[in-house]
Amino acid sequence: MDIEETLLDLVRRAACDLPGDVTAALARAAGAETTPGARGTLETILGNCRLARERGTPMCQDTGTLTFFWRVPPGTRQGPLREAAARAVRAATARGWLRRNTVDALSGASVDDNVAPGIPVHHFAETAGTPEVTLLLKGGGSENMSRQYALPDARLGAGRDLAGVRACVLDALVAIQGQGCAPGILGVCVGADRAEGYAVAKEQLLRPLGDASPEPALAALERRLLEEANTLGIGPMGLGGRTTLLGVKVAARTRLPASFFVTIAYCCWACRRQTACLEGLTDADA
Repeated sequence: MDIEETLLDLVRRAACDLPGDVTAALARAAGAETTPGARGTLETILGNCRLARERGTPMCQDTGTLTFFWRVPPGTRQGPLREAAARAVRAATARGWLRRNTVDALSGASVDDNVAPGIPVHHFAETAGTPEVTLLLKGGGSENMSRQYALPDARLGAGRDLAGVRACVLDALVAIQGQGCAPGILGVCVGADRAEGYAVAKEQLLRPLGDASPEPALAALERRLLEEANTLGIGPMGLGGRTTLLGVKVAARTRLPASFFVTIAYCCWACRRQTACLEGLTDADA
C-alpha cells in the first residue's frame, strides 16, 4: 500500500467531510428545534458541511491540531509512519486542505507547512487486529473550552463520586455558554493524572455518537448528562434552543488516593474524525 497517499486522503476527508453520525445528529437536532434562530443556525451548519464535502474544501477556517491515533501490529516501527504523516500533512497544506495553522510559541512565526516538533501529534497502540489510523482535527476554539476539575470542589458542593462528576460537567457547560461553536461533544475522563486525563478525554471524541460506555454506571451518566445539557437553553452558538450538546462520552481510569480529577475535552460541532484501514501495512510501505 502507498501509506503516504492513504494518509493524504485521510487528511482530506477529515478536513472536508464531516462523519455521517455527526451529520445525522445535526440533522435530527435541526428537525427538533422549535426556536427559529437555533434551527436556522443548524441548517446553516449543515449547508456548510454539504458544500465542504462537494467542493473538497475545509469545513472550518481553523483546520485544527492534527492528532493521529495509530493501531498497528506489535513491533511496527513508528519512525517511518511519523515521516509519512509529515509528508502527507505538507502535501495537504500545499493543496489547501489544511490552512497554515501552526505557530511557533516563542517567536510567533508561522510554521507554513504545519510540521514541527510535536505537530502532528501521534498516539500509538499495538493491536492484533486489522491495523488502522484515525485522524482527529480539533480546532482551537473548542480546545480553549476544555476544563479540568479536582474533587472535592467546595464551590460546586461536589464530592469524589459520579454525582460530583456530573456537577463538574454541568458547571463547565454553564461557563462555556455556547462558546467553542456549540452544539458540542464532550469527552470526559474520571480519574488519571492531569496529563493522562486530557489524553483519555480527547480520545473519547473518537467514539461514534450512537455508542454507550460498556460500564453501566458511566453509560447512565452519559445519557443523563446529554439530556440535562439540552435542557439548559444554551443552544447552537449560545443563541438558545434545545441543542447544546450532540453527545457525551465518559471513561474512567485509576487514580492516586490524593487526587480525583475530572477532565473535560470539549469539541465543537465539527468533530472531524476519519479512519483509514492499513491492512497489509509493512515498514517498507512507509
